[in-house]
Amino acid sequence: MGDRWRVEVDRSLCIGSAQCLHHAPDGFRLDSARQSHPLAPDTDANERVLEAAESCPVEAIVITLGDSGEPVFPPEE
Repeated sequence: MGDRWRVEVDRSLCIGSAQCLHHAPDGFRLDSARQSHPLAPDTDANERVLEAAESCPVEAIVITLGDSGEPVFPPEE
């Protein structure tokens, strides 16, 4: 069984660039204010969701391991 992730978008950072939709169209949506939301906040580890987080120009997408809360992205420095 693979890792489970918790995906969150910091709405105070999101600028509505829609890069997340470009990389993971099944993982995110934009609301009427052009703010991104994960479609499944608790999900299986997914390369496309990781690519979406990595492509976000303001790093508004945070991914953590579902069971431990350990950061997946952005990585701890």
